[in-house]
Amino acid sequence: MSVFDLPHPHIFDEGNPLGEKKTRWAVLLTIVMMVAEISGGWLFNSMALLADGWHMSSHALALGLSVMAYKAARYFARDTRFSFGTWKIEVLGGYTSAIFLVIIACLMLFQSVERLLSPSPIHYVQAIAIAFAGLMINLVCAWLLKDDHSHEHHHHEHHGHDDHHHDLNLRSAYIHVLSDAATSVLAIVALVGGKYWGANWLDPLMGITGAVLVTVWAFGLLRDSGRILLDAEMDAPVVAEIHEAIGESRIKAEITDIHVWRVGKGKYSCILSLFSSEEANSDYFKRILSVHEELVHITVEVHNGKNLRGPVSG
Repeated sequence: MSVFDLPHPHIFDEGNPLGEKKTRWAVLLTIVMMVAEISGGWLFNSMALLADGWHMSSHALALGLSVMAYKAARYFARDTRFSFGTWKIEVLGGYTSAIFLVIIACLMLFQSVERLLSPSPIHYVQAIAIAFAGLMINLVCAWLLKDDHSHEHHHHEHHGHDDHHHDLNLRSAYIHVLSDAATSVLAIVALVGGKYWGANWLDPLMGITGAVLVTVWAFGLLRDSGRILLDAEMDAPVVAEIHEAIGESRIKAEITDIHVWRVGKGKYSCILSLFSSEEANSDYFKRILSVHEELVHITVEVHNGKNLRGPVSG
């Protein structure tokens, strides 16, 4: 049999077609408003509006990468070069967008400080109108992405590991839209304060605040996606469940080595090495662990105290 005809395809994540469709719509809306806000910020000399536009550009970038990651993961789903599926392509997209976000935040911070030190007149009426339009677009995008987010939350809450079951692309996009809406609110506050109370310093100050928001979101996404890419999952709840299942098994065994990593949304692969003084085989322990639905790929190696010829693998 050819390696390309393996009977055991490693497709552990089914993708999210609805989330992909909604994300495409969010990308289109965001790009239109991004161009309007950045152009308006330059034309009307509003640093807060420009910062919101750059923040929205980072949102468009993140969503765009998510759409491409969805497509790439689906395209390569049956490619045998990917030992544990293609889900991490989506995670890599989130990690890459976070790096771009850090760069954008630095640019926003530099421009805001420069404008704070060297203030210039702002066309408040036009800038406020564009900022309100940006807020409306953010709220529409949040509504688009929240429906799927909420459905997924409800579907998996009975497992007790909700944080691990989310579509990372969609969740990060949803959080980003909310932070983008917050930046729009900051821009509106700054522009209204400048127009009616003469607080011109509010505009660059809100630009700095927007840069901080982008940075916080970027580092949060770097942390979450980096943890998955580096397989830092040994503190996941499923690891404790594995220890509990083996400890309560009818055939007593000691875990001598364990490796757990994520291969999909709320789905894990596990390699387990056991030592037992009783006669045991790997199939017994695999049946015990199979009750945990999040374990989709299990390999068990058993060393029997009465059998010194070597491990039995399964």
